[in-house]
Amino acid sequence: MRIPPVWKVGCGCVLPLLLFSQQQNSQQPNGPDSNQENNNKAQIARIHEIEKGKAGGMSELAGFLHDHDRAVRVEAVKAIVKMGGSRSIDPLISASRDVDSEVRVRATDGIVNVYLPGYVSGNVTHSVRQVKSFFSSRNDSEIDEDVTVRDDVAQSITAEINFGPEMPPRANAALAAGVLRLKISVPALLQAVRAKDNDLIFQSLVALQKIHDPSAGPSVAFLVRDLDERTQVTALETVGVLGSKEAAPDVRYAIQNARNLKIRRAALSALAMLAITEDRMIFRQYVVNSDTELRAAALEGLGRLREPEDTPTLQASYDQTNADWRVHLSAAFALVNEGNVSTDEFSPLLYLVENLNSGSRSSAADAYLKELIHRDEVRKNIAKTLPEATRTQKTSLCWIFAESHSADLLPALTQLGNDPDGEVSITAKRAAHVLQQTRPAP
Repeated sequence: MRIPPVWKVGCGCVLPLLLFSQQQNSQQPNGPDSNQENNNKAQIARIHEIEKGKAGGMSELAGFLHDHDRAVRVEAVKAIVKMGGSRSIDPLISASRDVDSEVRVRATDGIVNVYLPGYVSGNVTHSVRQVKSFFSSRNDSEIDEDVTVRDDVAQSITAEINFGPEMPPRANAALAAGVLRLKISVPALLQAVRAKDNDLIFQSLVALQKIHDPSAGPSVAFLVRDLDERTQVTALETVGVLGSKEAAPDVRYAIQNARNLKIRRAALSALAMLAITEDRMIFRQYVVNSDTELRAAALEGLGRLREPEDTPTLQASYDQTNADWRVHLSAAFALVNEGNVSTDEFSPLLYLVENLNSGSRSSAADAYLKELIHRDEVRKNIAKTLPEATRTQKTSLCWIFAESHSADLLPALTQLGNDPDGEVSITAKRAAHVLQQTRPAP
C-alpha cells in the first residue's frame, strides 16, 4: 500500500522534532527530580561542612536524620559517628529506629564506639557488615569493667535485636549487646536464638557468653545438638561458660556422636567447665589423648573436680618437657585449683602469672586466673608476685583482682595505685573502684 505524501512528511519530520524536544526537556535543570537532587547535594555538602567543624554542630546534624532521603540520613549518621562523644548518643538512639537498615547499623555501631573508642574504623563499613560472611567470625571486643552504659542505650539496642525481618541489623545489634554486656538484653537474645538465621543465632550466643548470666544457660541447651556446626560448637561453649549443668546429657551425647574433631573439642571443654563428678572417667580417658586441645580440656576438668588421686596425673602433665603450652597452662590451672598456691620458682601459680606477658598465651592465662581468684588461698598468695611483675602483668592483675570483688585484694590494688608507672596506677584505681562495687547477682 502506498503511503500518502503527508505521512511521509510526518514520519520524516515530526518524529525527529519530537525526539529533539524530549532531549531538550531532559537537559532542563529545573525539573522536580533535578531540584530534589540539587537539594540533596546541598544538604550533604552542609553535613560535610559541619563534620569538618566549619559550621553548625551536633543539633543541626541531628535535624538531617529526619530527612525523607536516605542518602542524606546516611551521611548525617556517618558524620555524627565521626564527631562522636556523649553528645552523639541521643541522635544515634533516634537513628537506631530508622526505617533504613544501613542507618540503623551505623547508628548502633556509633553508640558502641562511644563506650569503646576505636570500635568503628574505616575498615568496618556497612557494606562489609551487609555481607553474610562478616558475621561468621567472632568479635571478642568488650567494654572495660568500669564502663556504665546508659539505660536508654541498652533499651534501644535491645529493641533492635528482634526488630524487623532484616537479619544483618538484628545480628549487629546482638553483637553490640555482647560488646556492651547488656544484661537487659538477655530475654531478647534468648528469643533471637530461636530464629531461623544462623548468623543471628551465633551472635546472640556469643553475646550471652559475654553477659554471663547463668540463668540463660538452660534456654540455649537445645542448640547443643544443632545440625549447623558453628551453631552447635558455639552453643556448647555457651552452656559451658554459663555452667548449665542441665545440658550435661546433651554435651555427653555430643562427645560420643561428634561429627568431627572440632565438635568433640568443644563438647569436652564444655563438660570440663560443668565439672560433674560422674564425668571424671571421661576426663581420665582423654587426658592421655594425642590431641592437644582434648587433653587440655580433660586436665581442666580433673582440676575442677579436685580429686587428690588425680594430682600425680596433673603434675606429670605440668612437668612434661615437650608438651604443648596449652597442656602446661591447663595443668598449672588444675594444680592451683587443687590447692597448690605456692609462688616459688617453677610453681604453677607463678607460671600462670608469667604467661600474662605472652601475646599468644595471655588470654588463656587471664581466663584461668580470673576463675582461680575466687579461691581464698589464691588471693592470699597471688599478691606476692607483684614485686617482680612487669607492667603488662600488673595491669592484667588489676582486672583479675577486680574480678574477685573481694576486699582482701584492695590493699594490693592500693599499692599498685601508687605505682610510678602511670598506666599501672590509673588501671589500679579503676580496678579498685570495680572491686568495691557489689557483685551482680548471678
